[in-house]
This record gives sequence, C-alpha cells and structure tokens, in this order.
Amino acid sequence: MLLERAGDVIVLEPRRMAARMAARRVAEERGEKVGETVGYAVRFEEARSEKTRLLFVTEGVLTRRLASDPELAGVSAVVLDELHERHVHTDVALALLRRLRETKRKDLALVAMSATLDAEPVAAFLGAPIVRAEGRPYPVTIFHEDAVDDRALELRVASAVRRALGETPDGHVLVFLPGAAEIRRAMDACASAAQKYDALVLALHGDLPPDEQDRAVGSSTRRKVIVSTNVAESSVTIEGVAAVVDSGLVRRAEHSPYTGLPSLRVEKASRASCTQRAGRAGRTREGRAYRLYARSDFEARPEHETPELLRVDLAQTLLELRASGVRDLAWLDEPPAKALGAAEALLARLGATDARGDVTETGRAMLRLPLHPRVARMVVEAERRGVADDGVTAAALLGERDIRLATRARVGSSIRTSDLPTDRSDVLAMMDALYEGGDVDRGAVRRVELARKQLKRLVRTPQRLREKAAEDALLTSILAGYTDRVARRLSSDPPQAGRREHGRGRALALAGGKAELAETSVVRDAPLVIAVDAEARGASVLVRIASEVTPEQLVEIAPDLLDERATVEWNASAERAERVSRLVYDGLPIEETRAPASGPEASELLYRAAESAGLAGSDFDTLRLRAAFAKVPLDDAAIARALRECCEGRSSMAELREAGLFDLVRASLPMAQIERLAPERITLPSGRSARVTYEPGNPPWIASRLQDFFGLRDSPRVGDTPLVLHLLAPNQRAVQVTSDLGGFWERHYPKIRRELMRKYPRHAWPEDPLQKA
Repeated sequence: MLLERAGDVIVLEPRRMAARMAARRVAEERGEKVGETVGYAVRFEEARSEKTRLLFVTEGVLTRRLASDPELAGVSAVVLDELHERHVHTDVALALLRRLRETKRKDLALVAMSATLDAEPVAAFLGAPIVRAEGRPYPVTIFHEDAVDDRALELRVASAVRRALGETPDGHVLVFLPGAAEIRRAMDACASAAQKYDALVLALHGDLPPDEQDRAVGSSTRRKVIVSTNVAESSVTIEGVAAVVDSGLVRRAEHSPYTGLPSLRVEKASRASCTQRAGRAGRTREGRAYRLYARSDFEARPEHETPELLRVDLAQTLLELRASGVRDLAWLDEPPAKALGAAEALLARLGATDARGDVTETGRAMLRLPLHPRVARMVVEAERRGVADDGVTAAALLGERDIRLATRARVGSSIRTSDLPTDRSDVLAMMDALYEGGDVDRGAVRRVELARKQLKRLVRTPQRLREKAAEDALLTSILAGYTDRVARRLSSDPPQAGRREHGRGRALALAGGKAELAETSVVRDAPLVIAVDAEARGASVLVRIASEVTPEQLVEIAPDLLDERATVEWNASAERAERVSRLVYDGLPIEETRAPASGPEASELLYRAAESAGLAGSDFDTLRLRAAFAKVPLDDAAIARALRECCEGRSSMAELREAGLFDLVRASLPMAQIERLAPERITLPSGRSARVTYEPGNPPWIASRLQDFFGLRDSPRVGDTPLVLHLLAPNQRAVQVTSDLGGFWERHYPKIRRELMRKYPRHAWPEDPLQKA
C-alpha cells in the first residue's frame, strides 16, 4: 500500500538479522530478488540498487541518513517496526521524524508498529491514530515452575526441552536465552534429548553468519531445537514452532554517567517480553510455553522494558544530533541529564566538539565512520599518523568479542599467569591472531574481515608506516580514543622514574577508583595502561582489553591533562621529610621521584611527626609519669619549644634522636627531686635492679624474682608509697602480688615455699625469708 504512494519507503528494524530477513521475505512475496524493488542496508552490509524503493534498514543507518539528508528527499513514508524494543536509535529516529513531519515534511507518512507496544503514549507523541490489527493466534498453554530449581541454567533448559519434545508430537522447540555463551552451554546440554527425538539443535543470534541464521529460521524436514537470544522474540518469525522454553532472562547493556563505564547484566525480562516469547508457539498452531520461573515471579516483573535511551551511553547519539544542528529535541522519554552531561564531556575530551558544543573537524571526520566515538577517534588518529589500515583493523576487532579461542578458554582456568606470553597491547595480540590464523573463532574472524573491508572504504589516507613505527603509532592512536581510561598498575607507590617493574599483579589504579586486569590480558608488565574494554561490576571494574601507554604518549596526545607537581612530604616508613616530584595525569599520579628534603618546610614536617609520635615514645612517657608522681610540674610547652629547636635544620627522626632531645628536656627539670621521690629503678637485697613502673591512678609497682626479696622485711617505698610487688617464680610468673611484704612472709610464704621446693628443687628456698638466699 505504501509503495503505491510516490516516493521511497524506509522500514526501520531494530536488528540486522530482522532487516535482512524481512527484505528477503517481502522480495520473495513480490517474486523478486533482494536488491531490486526491495533491499536492505545494515551496518557494513547492504543489498540495493537504483530500482530499490522499499528499503529495510537498521536504526543507525536511518539516523545517519537523517544527519546527511535531514529532509529525507524522495522518501514518502517511514515505518518504525518493533517499536517496543526502544533502542537508542529508535527513540532518536522517532524524535527526528516527528520534528521533520511537524516542520518541513508534513506529507511524510509515519507508521509505528509493535505487537506489545504501550500505544497510547506513542500515539499522543506523534498525534497519530491507533490502528489495531487483530491477529488470529492459536491458544498457548503456559507452564510455570512450581518450585525453585537450583540447577545450572543449561540443565534446567535441557529438562524443559526434553519435556517439550516428548509432549509435542511434532513441530519445533524455540528456546530463549540471554546470550551466546548461555546458548553454547544449553546446546551441549540438549544434545542427548535432541538425539532421542531425532531433532537438530541450532543456534540463533545476531553474530552468526547469514547462512547459519537462515538454517535456524528456514524450513526443515526434521524437528529443530532453536536456541536463540531475544532476536526471535519479535523481529523474526520461525514457521512451525510448537513449543517455547523461556528462561525469562535478557542481557541488558547499561552505562554509568558517573564512571563512564558500560556494564552488561543478565536480568529478568519484562512481562511484555515474556508474553511475546510465549506467543511464538501460537503463530500457526496450538502450542505450549514452558517458563523456567514461577507465576508469582512473572506477575512481579515490570510491564515493559526500560528504553535504552534511559540507560546507555549517549555519546554517539549526541554527536550525530550536533552534526545535524539539532540542539533541542522533543523526546518520547527525556534522556537523563547526567547521561547527556557525560556524553558532552566525552565528546569534548575526544576533540569532537568545541567549547560551544559545535562539531569540530575531528568530530566530522569521526562521523564518517559507523563506530562509537571512542573507536572512531582512534581510527581518525590512525589516519593522521599513517596507520589507517591498522586503525580500521583494530576498530573491527574491538567491535567483536575476542577472536582468540585460547584466550577464552583461559577464563577461570588453572593456568598460571606467569606461564602466559606478555605483549604491549591486547589489541596487537588480537591483530597477530587475525593475521596468523590458528586457534581463532572463524565466525568472529569473518565478521571482523567484513567490518574491516567496509571501514577501509571510508578512510582517506592509506597505510604509510611499517613494523615498529606503525605499532607505536597505533598505540598512540588508541590513547586518543581513551584519554579518560589511563590506569596505573597498583603497588605501594607510583612507578619510580626510569624504572620498569615487572609482574606486579593485576590490580590497577583507575581515575576515581581501582580496577583489575582480566587474567586473559597479555599486558602484565606495563606500568601504565589504557583500559580499552572495561566493564563496571558493582563496585569494581574489570579491564578485559588493555594497551600500554607511556608518559611521552600522554604528553603528545593530552598535554593539557598533565601536571608536574613538587611537594615536601613526610615519609612515615623512612621517618624523614622528602621532596617528591610527581607527574600527574588527570588527577592520577603516574610517575614520581623522591629525594631527602631540607629547609624550614622539612623541619616543620619533622616537628609534627615527632609531636604526633609522642616525642620518641616510652622515655618521654615514663618521665612524664615520674614527674607527675613526684608532683613536679612538667611544662609541655617547654618540651614543645625544645622539640622545635631540635628540629630546626633537621629533616629526619634519625637526626632528631642524635640531637639528644631527651637530655635537653631532662636538663630543664629538677631531676634530683624526681630521682628522690620517683626513682626510675630501685636496688633489691639480691643486688638486682628493678625498673619502677608508674601508671596514672595506680600505685607504682615492680616485678622481680621472689629470691631477690629475701632479707627484706617490708615492701620498699617510693616517696611515702609502698610499691606493689610482683613476686615471680623461676618461670617468671607471679606467685603473689602484694604491697605488704611482711604479711606475705608471715601468712603465705610457708605454703608457697613447699610448692616451689617441689617444682624447683635446685633453687634455694630458705625457711626464714629474712635471710638472704
């Protein structure tokens, strides 16, 4: 119907697979090949010609078309399919199309479609009527779990698939899982059940090659168990599905405007999403849906998914809008102010926008590339440095999960890190794997090669540098895209200038906190790294892909973020003042030198350290307690003055101790009076000297062997106060604590003597303790 209008028709699909398959299906219905009247254009791939009038596109393709052709010349209608998925580009396209229709293109027909859309807000936003096309679904019987099943997800899936194959005599089983890793594990777990029922087990997700996707969704003479991500939830129709197994899970991308880091979490799908999944079993026949969660769990879920615009990185979106001259835009859901602020800050840091927020020459160069601004900035820098080919190869690799199968296998393995190779960059290591082949993911390599081929068409400067110079230039280019992701390998101190430390662990100091280098990274020796692929995991950050960076590269790429600071600081471990020269990058100390300090600032630090340490500790504490017991006033101010005088011209505790501070303080006190009233030691009849311990609020005491007191009738005194005596056995344990020595001899000694004679027969234990032993 839309093709009957004059002009072209664009159909927006949220996924590449859906755009390709929808174009193919409509072309078949028209008796044509894809690329004639009906075509498609997705990231790095297209099939269209001069005859194409109906074009299925993914969201990014449409927003780029709007940036280069704001009035959509020659287009009579735009259809936004599966609007309920609410990807970022969906919301951007919806807002831009509404704006265009209300201003310059009142003739433009807009259609928003979905089977589970909350239609009223969208209709109000567009000022459009709601058209309900009631389908004729077949009934679907839904089964929920009755009790919590603690088994691994793949085992629960296998049990449900076995049940579905047994309870449905024919038809396919469609399984919904959150991601490719879960799909691989579930396929292995389902193998025995599939063999029993002569069924094929096939994967379906966006990263598969088109032929494998076609095999999963196409017709088949055998039953199939199709293990899929939510791509099969609404965007793709698979004929002959009789049963659905729903994990109830979805992998969602989120972005923190505070850390600037993405996270990918497995969460519960919404009720609308679960309803869509179950409905896949009732498209052409009665079906069954086996939900791996309880009914109460389903009813507690949110009605709809949270739009991506409210939870992901908006840097690319904002750059495209700024390039189109769009500053103020009415949104279906207003994006968070913090997320917009973070996106603006990143674009300014990348040099994509200027102080006014206008797109710079660098920003326009970045917009040529269908890449995130970080990666686009890296490629633009690589062009400028003569390593364009390496830049687009790195960009293509960063758009995929790690192609190295051996690296994936190391996750959680018992292989020691010290047994693994090291390199300057995980990006370089992945490039080596791509060029050399070997143990790599062939599907991922195909996707990388396709992306690399498309990107090469978009760069303007061929590769000029080779080997080592090219490697250095590429690493500098990587920094250009990640100037806010510089991290220092964590140790007790920042790296010392001119020294390279090896194997200091995986802990990193990242701006604003700490991070950990993934065990699969080869960048294990570099003091400074760039966190190229980093993911927030709660309070921690995991750096999967890292690349070495040097202070010289930081000076070259981001000189405004570097600051050299010289301070005088107290080194507690060395007990001295030191002059510290630090090179600080964006608030992160990345290099420092230390040397002994001198001068008034160093003396002041020494004075404060000595004062807080209690003036060298126990000697001063004892002197204070003795003076207090002897009722001799001890002038703390005088001690402080003496301390300050001793600190002048000095910078370490070692120098202070050599200066004889304690002797200076003693000389200022009436030590004769203190020695008479509060002696430091007393001599016992045995000739042994015992230290007197003075404690605030308690009488002074001494501890010595019992034999040392033989011949002494009464407790010795300090001043008028009898000492508390700790009478020790030969094993240095007290047999009695008393301040009445005479009473002890009379009442307790006879009994204690017998016990001591038995235990220590070689020692003398006179019957009369007043006789010396």
